[in-house]
Parts: sequence; structure tokens; C-alpha cells
Amino acid sequence: MQQKWIRQLVAGTALFAFALPFVPPSGLVSEASATEVADTKEAAADRPVEINSFSAAFLAAQTADADYDTRSAIEFYRRALDFDPTNDRIRERLMVDLFMAGDFDEGVAIVRELEGDPAINQVRDLAQVIDLMRDGEYETASDIPDVESTNPIDRLLNTLIKAWADAGAGKGEEAVKTLQALDGPPWYPVFTMFNAGAIAELDGDFSTARQIFQDAIVDKSIAGAAPDTFVRTVMALAALEARQGNVRAALDTLATGEDVVPNYAPLAAMRQRIEGGGPLPVEIENARDGAATALYSLGAAVNRDGAEETVMLYLQFARALDPTNAFALVTLGNLKEKLNQQAEAIELYKEIPEGSPMRRISELQLGLALSDMGDHEEAREHLKALIEEDPKDIRSYLAYGSVLSEDKAYKEMAENYEAALAAIGPAQSSNDWNLHFQLGIAYERLKEWPKAEKALKRALELQPNQPQVMNYLGYSWIDMNMNLDEGMDMIRAAVDLRPNDGYIVDSLGWAYYRLGQYEDAVRELERAVELKPADPTINDHLGDAYWRVGRKTEAGFQWNRSLINDPEADLKAEIEKKIADGLPEKSGELPAADNQSEKGGDAKTADDRS
Repeated sequence: MQQKWIRQLVAGTALFAFALPFVPPSGLVSEASATEVADTKEAAADRPVEINSFSAAFLAAQTADADYDTRSAIEFYRRALDFDPTNDRIRERLMVDLFMAGDFDEGVAIVRELEGDPAINQVRDLAQVIDLMRDGEYETASDIPDVESTNPIDRLLNTLIKAWADAGAGKGEEAVKTLQALDGPPWYPVFTMFNAGAIAELDGDFSTARQIFQDAIVDKSIAGAAPDTFVRTVMALAALEARQGNVRAALDTLATGEDVVPNYAPLAAMRQRIEGGGPLPVEIENARDGAATALYSLGAAVNRDGAEETVMLYLQFARALDPTNAFALVTLGNLKEKLNQQAEAIELYKEIPEGSPMRRISELQLGLALSDMGDHEEAREHLKALIEEDPKDIRSYLAYGSVLSEDKAYKEMAENYEAALAAIGPAQSSNDWNLHFQLGIAYERLKEWPKAEKALKRALELQPNQPQVMNYLGYSWIDMNMNLDEGMDMIRAAVDLRPNDGYIVDSLGWAYYRLGQYEDAVRELERAVELKPADPTINDHLGDAYWRVGRKTEAGFQWNRSLINDPEADLKAEIEKKIADGLPEKSGELPAADNQSEKGGDAKTADDRS
């Protein structure tokens, strides 16, 4: 996979770290336990799935669900229903998978046939509301959501959806009051105020909308709960001001968002359009669009490991209401990539409408997804074309550079980042540190150390105490047996800043190893393995350190553990040799005699292995 943090810089939306507690809505969890699913996956890996009984179909469906292979799960659940057509639990799970796959009409058809099972109330109710709102039956839709739910996220979402149904029914003023009166956790207002302001604006009450939006963005601290929704509020207010002819107020509003999320592409696109006097389309044109935005916002706010089903469901429901919602499409594409479903992600990126501020992001993500699929040449051509189309868009260079790094094309990588810096010119900001960092990596890999060192130092001038740069520069010095004290101080400082980053802790441990301080190396590398237990390089490093302190049995265990975690071919060959022969005797010099220098270079580039 590409370097994750490079991809986040490119994506823009992925930069946010969400703070909402995740409480899954009812009806989203498969029936099988985690142990049962694990056992089923192991069994499925050993033999082809034979669908000749209900249990075989059910277990195959559960396995597919565990792998987020929704399409296969749908087919297996259908096969299970062939054996047991009246099994409502299977029909319920088929319904959920259909929704997650984007097959809303087929899923809602099952909703109409199911009895009122409390276990799926939330999913069923949302589907019914969306179906009614798509048909314009807002009054009926308003009566369905359970606004008294004890699940705080369900209660919030249901209240937002009901408010938009009321707005569609011509009760906008009442809907605004309902949202303003909603009590709940301290993170509720970032959502309720955005939606209340949007409803007021849709209702034509611009003064009320302006006041609500202004109140919502006064306290930037609330942005931590849901930065995406906070920024959407900023954009909504800026667009309202611009359409009212208040250009200065609109630009000042955008500055508030830029303080919270620097270099966010949609904010930059809106600023450019306002400054150029271009038209600003209304994002929420009707109540359906508003409900879709509410679903997207909650989905984005709980988007984290373990919440994939919930996020996918919310985003697909948003698409059912507003198929061209660019924010939902990009976020859903990001999620598909995370689940290693690059082909589906690419199709979603292609759906982003021309002229959308998210279109450029989708094109960049598409290029990275092509690379992840192994289509590196097509990815390169796609990303190079984006650079030629807009040489001032630095994200294009970052995306292209990421693919070049993946290909180990370091000469082209260096040329790419030199071109990016030339495009910026001398007026560089602190946000440009990463270009110099990437340039330094390229030159270091080309063994042009003076150029690499200059670039890394420049990165630290622009962004002092940047832990990734400190880690890389400090380790490089130690690896070359120069500036040893300064290098160790720099790596220790990086660890202090990122104490839970297993890769940076690994660099500290490996630096101790390179200096022959093996007990210290063991201490730090054990901590690194705790943080990143499945990383083959870190396990290999710990094995070497164990060997040097005489813990040879444990060294063999760590080397074997590294092999289990699928190291690259060169590292695999080294480990197999060490398992057979052990390490050579110490030479009395720096442990470069162990032939570990190149491996240390891999260790210090933490994000190459993310």
C-alpha cells in the first residue's frame, strides 16, 4: 500500500481524527461471534466452499461478511434462503448487505416484507424514511424516526432525519427549533447547528441561518468532535455570505476553516471561486439533500476501525437520497480502498460530478488506487496528466511521488519533488515541509547524502520538531557513524513526540543496536514490537538484538515470527540464513559488520511500511 500519511495529505478528507464515541446502531452486527467467524474463515481457507446445505451457505455468507465481501455475502445469503425461505434472520442480514452494496431498492423491498423485529428497528426505520422522502412523502416520513432512542448516535441521527422530513413538509421553522432544543452529549451541537442553519437557509430565512452558522463556528474547540461537519458549516456560511454579496465576510469565514484544516482542497476551491466572482451552487437544494448530508456527516464522524459496516450503511443511504453527493462518494471510495476493494473505489471516484470541489481529490485517489491494484504504469500516466493539468496543485506531486516511491524509482522521485518546489517558488510555508522531506528520502536512497541532508534540514526549518523528519535525519547520521550524539538526541525527541509510533520506537532501538548498546536496543525494540506486533522488520530487529545479548532461543522465535508476517524477498532470505546460522561474531566496530546497514535504512523510513 502507499504511504498512509501521504495518501491522507492527498485525500484531504482523511486528515481528520474523529472524537465521537462509536455505539453501533441495531441491526448491523452479524449473528456469528468473532470466534465462529475466525473458525469459519480458517476452514474456508483450507477447502473450497461447497453450498449443499443451509449451514454451508450460512457459514460462507458469514465468512464473506467478515471479509467485507458484500457481493459474495449477498449471493450466499440468497442461497441459504433457497434452503430455508422463511428464515427472517437471514432475510434481515441479506437486507443489510444489500443496503451496504448500494442496492437500496432491493433492500427496501425486503423491509416491506419483514415483521417488526426490534433487533433491526434502526436500519428498517431509516430505510423506510429514505424511501418515503425519495417519493416526497415527507409528512409520513416524519412520523417514523425514534427520537427517544437510548443510543446517542441513533437519537441524534433520527432527530436530524426527522427535522429534514419536517422541512420537506413545509415545517422548516419547527424543525429548526427542534434541533436547537435537542439535549445530549457535548458533541451534539456541531451537528444540530449545521443542520438547523441549513434548514433555515433552505426555508429562505437567511438572517436566522447566518446567525446559527456564525454561532456554530465561534468556538473552534468543538471542531475536534467532527471537523468535517465544522468545516461544512464554515463553507455553508461563506457561500451564504457570498451569495448575499458580502465577499469580504465570506473570505473571512473561510479563513476560520483554514485555521482548523489548512490546505483542505474544498476550502481552497471555494476561496478561488469567491475571489474570481464565480457562481456558488447551493449544496442543499431540497430536504432529500439535507438528509443525505446528515447521514454523510454522521458516517464520516464515526469512520474508524471497527465501524466499517455502520459507515458504509450511512454513506450508501446518503447516496440513495443524493446519488451525486461528492463528499459521500469520496469517503465511500476511501473506505473501499481501506478494505482492499480498489476496483469498486475507482468506480465511485469516477462518479464525482465535473465541477465538484471534490473532483480533483477523486482523480488523485483514483491514481493511487490504480497503483494499489498493481497498475503502476497507468497510475503514473494518470497522475502525470494531473500535474500537467494544474502544475500548482502540490497534492498531485505528492500522489505521483508516492507511486514513484512504491516503485523505488528514486531518481524520478527526486525530479518530481524538485519540480514541486520550483512550482511553489521561494515563498514556502510551514506546510511545505513534506516536499523537502520526500526529496530528502529520494536523495538518501540515491546515496546522494549532501543533497539529502540539505533537504531534511530544510524540512525541519519549515516544521521544527517534526517527528518523522527528526527520526529520519537522526537515524541517517547514526547509520553513517556521524553526528552520533545529535542523532540520538533527535531520535529520542521524535519518540517523545510520538511515543506510540512503533516505527519511530523501532528506529530508536535499531540506533542503539547500531551503536552496540544491545541491552538498550532490546528494551526499545520490545516496546516497538508491542506497538507493531505484525511488522516483519521490527520483529527481525528484535531477534538480532536478542541474539547479541545471548537470548538465542528468543532470537529464533522473533525471526520465525518475522517470517510468518510475510517479509519482502530480500529480508526473508536474510532471516532464513540467520535461523540456520545465527549472526556472525561481533567485530568490535559498529555492527555494520553484521550486514544490517541496509535493513536499518528500511527501519528508519517508518511510513514506507505502513
